[in-house]
Amino acid sequence: MEPELREHIDPLLPAPIKTAESVGGGDIGEAWRVEVGSGERYFVKHYADAPDGLVQAEAQGLEWLAQADTVATARVAAVCDSAPLLILDWIETRSPSADFADALGAGLARLHAFGAPGFGLSEDNFIGKLPQANAACERWSDFYAYRRIEPLVRRARDAGSLPPGLAREASQMLSRFDTLCGPEEQPARLHGDLWNGNVMTGRDGQAILIDPSVYGGHREMDLAMMRLFGGFSERTFDAYANERPLSEEAADRVLFYQFYPLLVHITLFGGGYVDQFAQALRVYR
Repeated sequence: MEPELREHIDPLLPAPIKTAESVGGGDIGEAWRVEVGSGERYFVKHYADAPDGLVQAEAQGLEWLAQADTVATARVAAVCDSAPLLILDWIETRSPSADFADALGAGLARLHAFGAPGFGLSEDNFIGKLPQANAACERWSDFYAYRRIEPLVRRARDAGSLPPGLAREASQMLSRFDTLCGPEEQPARLHGDLWNGNVMTGRDGQAILIDPSVYGGHREMDLAMMRLFGGFSERTFDAYANERPLSEEAADRVLFYQFYPLLVHITLFGGGYVDQFAQALRVYR
């Protein structure tokens, strides 16, 4: 850790740093496990090229999820926009408990049921380093079409990551979102980026959520993201459905609600995600 960075961190902690060990920090930052002189440990993330407001948005997202008091979230210790830095309590991990999958599924159902004021959020935020527009819409189908899909189709097309023909096909589909989105539901409190890497196991063997991209939306968004890259037990989905049943047609919408994370990955990484998105589009022609 550079001395200049430590000068930003030390005032945010209860005591000066004693040790700092580099650990994995995800795709967009670097991170350390820090122990201070008084014995407490922290997870320190530094985003060298972060857009303005990213660390605040992440911290606020964790706190927004924590308000529901359902699934545990990483606890924010401090934020520094100027560096920019996010400091969380260190999470001591262990193997998942025997009821990990069931407790996670039921907890996510209760998190979603806790709800949100509307479809959107009071502020825009980020998914990865990409801006995520959250201006409210009265209807979920409009929010999904014009706050999630349309902006990323345009961004990916303009960046050359999404072929123009595929972008045109996706744009033409927006007018059909009224029927494709399924039955209207109350806004759910979403994690927003719920892949397996954003669920840790705490000291008690239960799930802890990290790295959210929160907003109020349709609960099937989180569930579709969970299936995109795998890593979640079917017991988790069964426990979710037992706590809060899904409509009979929900399974038919999984690929539809994967449009958004696929477009995020196309924009950030390109490659094989383009073919995966094209295949998903064809299902709903």
